Amino acid sequence: MTALATIVLPIFALIGAGWGARRLNWLGPTAARELNRFVVWLALPALMFDIIAKAQWSELYRPGFIAVFGLGCLLVFCATTALRMASGAAAADASVDGLTAGYANVGFIGFPLLGAAFGPTSMVPASIASIITVCLLFAVALVVVEAGSAAKGSALSIAAKVTLALGKNPIVIAPIAGGLMLASGWTLPAGIDRFLTLLASAASPAALVSLGLFLAGSPGKIAWPVVTPLVAAKLIGQPAATWLLGRYLLPLPPGDLAIAVILAALPTGTGPYMVADLYQRDGAIVANGVLLSTIVSIATVTVLLGVFA
Repeated sequence: MTALATIVLPIFALIGAGWGARRLNWLGPTAARELNRFVVWLALPALMFDIIAKAQWSELYRPGFIAVFGLGCLLVFCATTALRMASGAAAADASVDGLTAGYANVGFIGFPLLGAAFGPTSMVPASIASIITVCLLFAVALVVVEAGSAAKGSALSIAAKVTLALGKNPIVIAPIAGGLMLASGWTLPAGIDRFLTLLASAASPAALVSLGLFLAGSPGKIAWPVVTPLVAAKLIGQPAATWLLGRYLLPLPPGDLAIAVILAALPTGTGPYMVADLYQRDGAIVANGVLLSTIVSIATVTVLLGVFA
C-alpha cells in the first residue's frame, strides 16, 4: 500500500489530470501533440543530456544490464511480429504490433517512476533503457516496416532511411552529446547548467500529462482479440523474459535486476503509434494497446514494485 500511495498513484494521477483536462475540454485537441513535442524536443533531451554528462563511466558501463534489457525487448518484439505474420498480418502491420508489445514507456513513465521508487541512482539505467528502446528496438521495427511496405527498396536505402530517422531524433542525439561532454571532462557554465536543470525538471510531469491527453483522444472501440495478447506480452511476457534472462542466463546484481524488470513491465509508449501514423498503418490497435496497457499496468507495476522495490 505504501508503494501504491507514494510512487504509483502520483504518477498515474498526472496521467489522469491530462486525460481529464482533455475530456473537460480545458485543453484543446492539439494539446497532446504540442505538449508531446515539448517533451520530445526539449525537456526529455535536456534530462538525458544532464544525466549522462554528469555520470561516471563506471555507471554507464553496464554490459549485463544492457544485454538483459535489450534482449528482453527484442525477444518479445520478434516473437510477437512472427506470430502476427503467421496469423496473416502484413509484415509492416506485424512489426507495429511487435513494437506495441515490446516498446516500454521509459521516457514518459520510467524516469518519474524509477526516481520515486529507487532514487537518483536509477536515472542512469533508465537513460540506458531509453536509448535501447528508442534506438535499437525502433531501428529494428523500422527496418521490418520499410522492408514490408509497398515502397520496397534496397537494403542500403532502408539502412539510410533508418539512420536518417534516428539521426534526427533528439532523444538519440542528447545522450550522445552528453557522452561527449562527459568524455571531454568539461563542465557547463553555471547559467547553462541551471537552464538545463530547469528544463529537465519539466520532463516528467509534462510527459505524464501529455500521455493522459493522448489517451483521452484514443479510439474507444477495442479490438480485443488482437489487443489483449499484445498487452499481455507487454505487461507479463516482457518482464518475465527480462527476469529469466537477468536471473539465470546473464545474472545481474539484485538492484540492476529489479530496475530492469520494472522498466520491462512499463506499459506501451507512444513510439509505435508514431510509426503507425508515419507509415499510414492501423493506428487504432496501437492506441488501444497504449490505453489498455497503461490502465492495467497500475495493478501490475504496483505488484512488481512491492516485490522488487
